[in-house]
Amino acid sequence: MGSPSPTSWSAWLVQALRKPVGEHDRQRAALHLIDWMGCAHLGQSTELGEVLQRWALKQAPGPIWVCGHRGLMAAEAARWNGSLGSCHEMDDVHREAVVHPGDTVVPAVLAMAQRENASAPALLDALVVGYEAGILLGLLSGPSHYAHWYSTATTGVFASAMACAQLLGLDATRTQHALALAGMQSAGVWQCRLEPGLAKQMATGHSAQAGLVAADMAAAGMTGPLSILEGPLGWLQATGGPLDAGRAESLLQGAHKAPWRLHEVSFKPWPACRHVHPAIECALKLHAQGLSPERIEHLHLETYAVALSFADQAAPQTPLQGKFSLQHGVAWALCHGGFGLEATQAHALSEPSCTRLREHVELSCGAEQNQAYPQRFGAKLHARLTDGQIWVSEVSSVLGDPENPLRPEQVTDKARTLLLASGWCSDTAQALVDQVWALPQSSSMDALWAFLQIRSTPR
Repeated sequence: MGSPSPTSWSAWLVQALRKPVGEHDRQRAALHLIDWMGCAHLGQSTELGEVLQRWALKQAPGPIWVCGHRGLMAAEAARWNGSLGSCHEMDDVHREAVVHPGDTVVPAVLAMAQRENASAPALLDALVVGYEAGILLGLLSGPSHYAHWYSTATTGVFASAMACAQLLGLDATRTQHALALAGMQSAGVWQCRLEPGLAKQMATGHSAQAGLVAADMAAAGMTGPLSILEGPLGWLQATGGPLDAGRAESLLQGAHKAPWRLHEVSFKPWPACRHVHPAIECALKLHAQGLSPERIEHLHLETYAVALSFADQAAPQTPLQGKFSLQHGVAWALCHGGFGLEATQAHALSEPSCTRLREHVELSCGAEQNQAYPQRFGAKLHARLTDGQIWVSEVSSVLGDPENPLRPEQVTDKARTLLLASGWCSDTAQALVDQVWALPQSSSMDALWAFLQIRSTPR
């Protein structure tokens, strides 16, 4: 494949993603589906779940499964489920692209696959392709886009459209139009993280729904601007400016023969913003070495600039602020040797020992960590004790990243934990994990749809 011409990026993307998906890739896709199921079911039990229930009263009921409701039509089902995955900040993430592909791709694929009666392999293949599209667009748009735009949502609509076009069997031209129509609906700015509310979740729900609708419209004959990505008034120019040509050429030429990037996606072990995870892991290392919080006089955390811009919350007052607080992540992990779902509840945010320790945390931008970002999410924690001793821990590849991965059984354990926290019993949670884990060896999706529908029907 030669260098991309100025007007061929959508065409290239479609061509590059028409490569074989292997059993190894499908098993990995199933693991991401398991992870999303845990996150979404716990999300449904939050305030957002109550909002969605009220919203659903105005929507036409339908046969498509949604988490915690009798069912909706496909587009609305994608929006419902697309709102749930990030509620507790445990959603999967591609580190360098800085996108959470599962939030948008999984809900759109589930809705489209059930409506079209797709096979299990077709569903898993669509997940692989959708993840790839979202990751590549995150890499193409780069840091200038991420500085202002919620890239999970803005790239997610393209990713969802690509995945749904695959499930519909659209030819190359119609798939390009699906991408064009998706780009016309790409939205989501970072003001949502500076103010309280649920707009961040609404943005991912919109992207899942809009991607599905874009594919449906393209299938029906709707057309769009095929230079939506790189055109002079296109998406990249509008949301961050043109990417370095050498970087773009490397991505565009290499993707058609490279392994699927789904395998580069990280799983989160702790319910916090991914930018807080390196700090949490540094603190957990010191706790494991026997450091007593009572002996700490001062803490100095070095990390990269983006982490500081996202998560400098010295005195978090709400659970969401706690998930986006480097200071709280360090303090709670040092005090308790973990960072579970309880770590950002109201009682945890006001715990005296944790509050005291937060006040001793100093943040700074570390040159080494900043240079490595976004290829590495790193941190270095210095603890000065009352007797003058200095304890230091450092993380360059945080737990859950490809270099420091969670094992599949750890991911399934996480999903079961989230399902239990959302009210499922142990046997039912295990049954869901088993059913999804078996999809690569299955043909029909009927058993999983029936299981989910029974479990989600209000009693």
